[in-house]
Order: sequence, then structure tokens, then C-alpha cells
Amino acid sequence: MSERSGGRLVTAVIVAHNRRDLLAETLDALAGQTRALDRVVVVDNASTDDSAAVAASYIDRLPLDVVRLERNTGGAGGFAAGMAVALDAEPADWIWLMDDDTVPEPEALAALLGVVEPGGYAVGGSRVVWVDGREHPMNTPRSKPFASRGERSAAERYGSVPIRTTSFVSMLIRADVVRQIGLPIADYFIWNDDFEYSARALRGRRGVHVPASVVVHKTKELASTDADPGERFFFEVRNKLWLFRFSQGLTVPEKVMYGASSVRRWLRTYLRSRERSVIADGWRRGRRDGLRSRPRRNAQALSGLGQVTIAVEAFDGVER
Repeated sequence: MSERSGGRLVTAVIVAHNRRDLLAETLDALAGQTRALDRVVVVDNASTDDSAAVAASYIDRLPLDVVRLERNTGGAGGFAAGMAVALDAEPADWIWLMDDDTVPEPEALAALLGVVEPGGYAVGGSRVVWVDGREHPMNTPRSKPFASRGERSAAERYGSVPIRTTSFVSMLIRADVVRQIGLPIADYFIWNDDFEYSARALRGRRGVHVPASVVVHKTKELASTDADPGERFFFEVRNKLWLFRFSQGLTVPEKVMYGASSVRRWLRTYLRSRERSVIADGWRRGRRDGLRSRPRRNAQALSGLGQVTIAVEAFDGVER
């Protein structure tokens, strides 16, 4: 039997695009949580299958809102839209983020709340595994490199680890933090949107990785982010350069540290690729756009989407 605890309100935000069957698995898993959700917002990113209809069919099982976007805004735009809608009218204390190929185990939400609430954390992330139970390298959190001994000890009491960034594949964030820092940057479209956003959320705040909270990330393959990405490598390069140039999430020493790590990852991606010319082209275009442009404000990137745009505009003056 699902139940709430402590009167805290939790809203889940799921971004969906053309994966109706996986979306159904995600919604089944949300309906089966031992700690019931107070609201679920499904953002349908202009799917051409019947993902929106599949989501709507859960109205009797979940406190559900389906937000259908007229164009595909990518994962970054979908999360920005969904979080804005989630906080527009209904109260919430926590926002739980995930993609439509994320299947939480029944205790996933309860385990997250059981650590972040008593520990006073701003962000919590789940242990992400693949379909065979192995750790998913795509969603490994970055541990906090300069965590104090006290912070590490406090996290260890809950069987957890202090983190500096985490993935949108089961990220729980306090709603008041969202109101303080704003939304994910929609113009990232895909890749590094969660890196930038969780870094921003955790600058000056504490976050924790909760291994007792487990979700299954049903990607086609068990691969890390430096696996052969093809043309999408453009987003990796451009968005990283945008992050290092404009984001308020990282300190200067952190930008140097993570920048060096990114260069090593880019080189590794190129050397492992079977289509090196595609990777090289993505690097050139990403470098050009990352150095010559900057992301638009969300109200501009998500313009023309009716009530979604209005909800996003409420965050547009928030420092990011």
C-alpha cells in the first residue's frame, strides 16, 4: 500500500519522447511506489507515437497532468517546462526528475526521502543500474572532491556519499532550491544539462548519492557518455563550453578540473569512435558555437508554448 509520510509534497516530472512502452513502465513503477506521489507531470516532447495518450490513460492510478509540447525541446527543455508547470500553481516541497526510460524500484522514492529530509540535503540521487543490475556508467554521480570530514561522516550514517553533481535519471531536488536558482537551461537541448543544473543547485549546498534508492535505466546498451555518440557529440562540446563560460554552478578551480577531464574524454571518444570524421566535425561545430554564442533565456527558447511559456517566464529573472 502506497502512503505519504510527514505531509511533504512530492511532484515527479517525467520527460517523454516516442517511447510509449517504456513510458508505461515508468508510470507503472511510479504508481507502485511505497511512498505515494502527490503529483506527476508528464511532458510529452512532441512525440509522434501515442505517448501522450498512454500517459493520459494513467489518470485513475496517478495524480497526473500531461503537458504536450508542440515541438521537441530536448531533455533540457522538457525538464525546464515540466518543472515550471510543476511549481506554477500546485504546492510542492520536492521535485523528482527522470526520463521516460527510467524505472524506479518500489522503495526508490521512500529511500531518497529517508536520507535527504532528515539529513537536510538539497539534492538526492539514486543508484542507477542497467537491466542486468550492473551500475550504469552513464549516470555515475560526481563525488564532492573537497567534502569535509564531517560532511562525509554525516552521509556515511545514511549509507550515502556526498556529491557535487548528479544525473536527471532520478534526481530529487528541494522545490525551494528550484525557486532560488531557476530552471535547467533549455537551449542545452541534450547533454550536460543535468551536469550544469545539479552543479548550480549544489554550489554552496549539500547533496547526497543514496545507494538504497535504485532505478533501472533502460537504455539500449550499457554504455558511458563517451561511447560513440555520432552527430550528438556536437552537443557535448558546445554545452560544455557554454557551461565553463557562463554557468554559475562551478568555481574557477572546478572549471579547470572538469575542463581538463572533458578534454581527456573528448580525446577518448575520438580514438574509440568508428566514425572519427563525424566526431571531428562535431568537435569543430561544437567548439565554434560554444565560443561564439551563448544559450538564450528560457522564455525565449521555450516561446510559443502557451501556458508552458507563461510558467517558464515566472523564472526568467532568477539568477542562473
